[in-house]
Amino acid sequence: MTVLKLGSLFDGIGVFPLAAVHCGIEPVWASEIEARPISITKRHFPDMLHLGDITKISGAEVPPVDVITFGSPCQDLSQIGTRNGFAGKKSSLFYQAMRIIEEMRYATNGRYPAFTVWENVAGAFSSNDRLDFAAMLSAFTGAEVSVPPRGWAHAGMVRGGRADTAWRLLDAQYWGEPALAQRRKRVFVVADFAGQRAGEVLFKPRTVLPFSSIGGPGGLSATAGSGVPAAQTGRQVPIVRPFSLRRMRTMAQVGDQKGFCASFGRGGEPFPTLLASVTAPFSFWYEGEERDGFLRALTPLECERLMGLPENWTKYGCKNEEISDHARYRALGNSIALPCAEYVMAGIAEVMN
Repeated sequence: MTVLKLGSLFDGIGVFPLAAVHCGIEPVWASEIEARPISITKRHFPDMLHLGDITKISGAEVPPVDVITFGSPCQDLSQIGTRNGFAGKKSSLFYQAMRIIEEMRYATNGRYPAFTVWENVAGAFSSNDRLDFAAMLSAFTGAEVSVPPRGWAHAGMVRGGRADTAWRLLDAQYWGEPALAQRRKRVFVVADFAGQRAGEVLFKPRTVLPFSSIGGPGGLSATAGSGVPAAQTGRQVPIVRPFSLRRMRTMAQVGDQKGFCASFGRGGEPFPTLLASVTAPFSFWYEGEERDGFLRALTPLECERLMGLPENWTKYGCKNEEISDHARYRALGNSIALPCAEYVMAGIAEVMN
């Protein structure tokens, strides 16, 4: 059986390549411009080519691959960003990825890539009066796609045209084994240039892979441990209440006291979406001992766990240099939840094999 190959644009810290490896797909090359994420990825994938700036890559000249993944910059699409959409300086880089895909397909007579995967924030559904999402679908299918009267559903597909294209909004809190304790809604778009299998990739139920035990030196699995609730062991029961900083700031600005208090969260709630710009604080105490509780921020290791990544995935670079906490927070906030990426990669591997 031929080994499928993957290219990763806007690679970040190598989450799509990691998901690919878990599904029997070989990562061949990646494009990224930030030094620390590149070093982290090189540590874990020393044989993968690094192509640098996406604007300087020719799809006709790089090694052809079966799958191209790209989570293009979200700043102009995000509901907390500029909302300039694909007209924005950063999110417009989506079209550079499409250029590379088209160049590779032309150079290989339409054989490569067979699949592409685009990942981005849920704000892509609504940016530019919902027209950006239509433009994205048109770019993949080569056909004119109009905005539905009621806006974009959280799952759907466009059949016909150049590529069979499906999309689905995945929230990290419902993925993983056990499920991740983080709200992180991201839209995944799968385009099949070689058939009509996009819906089979995104909508077919399949087993979620267990967390990996691969990590840095001495790295442990994100699920290492017995998994037995503290109460059953006779130990004290910890209470964790994550804060929603976005909501807290908004409620403070408008003077909404009830909303401000609600931003402190409730016991058992997942953490809000990890951001690249700020670390997530939370309150912690043991049941019945609220007065001894304290506030603190998540550590980079805890952020890795919330993303479903192996422990210490971001701790070291390719030369064994230790990555600063600031750089780790930024890289993780810009990254992808591993279980969601694995679900998509598993679907592609399944239909192509």
